[in-house]
Amino acid sequence: MIQVRPAKTIYHAEGGWFSANWHFSFDQYRDPSNMGWGLLRVFNDDRLVPGAAWPMHPHRDIEGLTYVAEGMFEHADSRGNGGVLPPGSVQRATLGSGMMHSEMNHSKTEPMRFIQMWIIPARRGLEPSVEQRSYPESERRNRLRAVLVPAPGYGGPGAPAADSAATVHQDAAVYASLLDPGVAVRQRLRDGFPAYFFVVHGEATIASVPPGEGGSVDEGGAAKIANVPELTITGGSAGAEILLVEVPPA
Repeated sequence: MIQVRPAKTIYHAEGGWFSANWHFSFDQYRDPSNMGWGLLRVFNDDRLVPGAAWPMHPHRDIEGLTYVAEGMFEHADSRGNGGVLPPGSVQRATLGSGMMHSEMNHSKTEPMRFIQMWIIPARRGLEPSVEQRSYPESERRNRLRAVLVPAPGYGGPGAPAADSAATVHQDAAVYASLLDPGVAVRQRLRDGFPAYFFVVHGEATIASVPPGEGGSVDEGGAAKIANVPELTITGGSAGAEILLVEVPPA
């Protein structure tokens, strides 16, 4: 099953200093039929105006994953972690036993866009921690680069190798790619693992292997994937920046 979700069908929120597309129920958006996909509970496409910040707020028992799409992302938390990340960077914040944290637009003149994902961890009460990595375009160009992989001891059969990727406390993975126009990549999916596909920039076509299901996904659009053994992803006429998330079933 491949269910394409055009960008215009994703819930949109405006807050003055932020705008966001929330793919699953979040904050004031409540839809009991759309509470996540597998153990992926939240997938938010957020934009902050120059200098804006989500103020310090608490979370528990969540693996908070961030992919920087545009601008400069800044992090701060109650454990003293921080950092400024450019586009193509990822962050994993383990909000296990509880940690206050904030997301900020580091720039006072340019907007910032980041993709935030929440994955349910394999265990509750983990020690809070943060890991951050940046991936140059050359590492993501025309290949699916694993940017988040299971932490040691959390991966099952077929899980991607670390390969300098950030780690998550769950048998889950996130891949990123910059596809040139017409370039195709293939990815095998683990049996029984649902996946979520997202186009950050551009447009891409997604198809099952062997052929049967799929379609075109526009910028800001996504696709729910289940019971598909292998995917082909092809960059559109202007290319595409994409994310692919693979998680255990709920």
